[in-house]
Amino acid sequence: MAEIIQRDGTWVFDGDALRLTPGRDKNVSLLRRTLGELTVPLGALAGISFEQGKKAGRLRLRLRDGADPLLHATGGRLTEPHDPYQLAVESDRYGVAEYLVDEVRRALLLDGVPAGPVDAYLLPGPAVPLSVSAGDGTAGFDGERVRLEWNWKTEESKASAGARSIGVAEIEGVEWQPAVGLENGCLRFRLRHAPTKTPAKYDPNAVELWGFKKDPLMALVAAAVQARLPHPAAAPEDAPPPSASFAPGLPPGAVPSPASGHDHDALLRRLRELGELHRDGVLTDDEFALAKQAVLHRM
Repeated sequence: MAEIIQRDGTWVFDGDALRLTPGRDKNVSLLRRTLGELTVPLGALAGISFEQGKKAGRLRLRLRDGADPLLHATGGRLTEPHDPYQLAVESDRYGVAEYLVDEVRRALLLDGVPAGPVDAYLLPGPAVPLSVSAGDGTAGFDGERVRLEWNWKTEESKASAGARSIGVAEIEGVEWQPAVGLENGCLRFRLRHAPTKTPAKYDPNAVELWGFKKDPLMALVAAAVQARLPHPAAAPEDAPPPSASFAPGLPPGAVPSPASGHDHDALLRRLRELGELHRDGVLTDDEFALAKQAVLHRM
């Protein structure tokens, strides 16, 4: 077993997994403290490195693409203080850090762990239930539904529709963007068959972020939801079958098979949902027409 204990945190490697525990030092970020201890299986690792500095060094883990829903949801936009896969190392512990690196690399080599991408999440994502208040609202997630509530700073046209409750099955993707310079960030939930380019300030499915202390915590909500969505390497659930008339390579005049009774009922329910979203002002006329056409195609 290899172990390194620092004010920034503790990393322990037992041969099968790395256990990462954030430190209690005041400089440890709120995101890392809230996320808590992480257990990273050896199979999720693509590599490990240690960089020395004059006063302090830094251990860095590199995970395989697609292994962690947090990294996928944030798209590499977590800055250094919030990255749970980095550890600040004091100069008198450089030897211990190098030993840990050697042990992990040796285990990766002996187990023949590939560095390439994976097609399933190997980490579970943040624990739920989870609720974070930042920017113009509060985002909560219980493992099945996202709830968005607004505060006094929310744009009136967005707040007037009231709180939002969104089931995981309705969500196609999650977007987390930190505020950078004069550009605000956001936590946005993209709904199936309802594409939108509405700014987060007016989007009832998004929380606008302004660069304050709690903004990074919204990344945990994004990751918790992402962990329960289909893995990005998986085939789309609603991809048209090869026999569909609009699929590439079909002979002219080919006719798609009609939807089954179960599918037909589901598509009718989807049409009703789209109509409600359009009436509530969530979808513009163009967005509604596009989404409706996609459902009718499948029918």
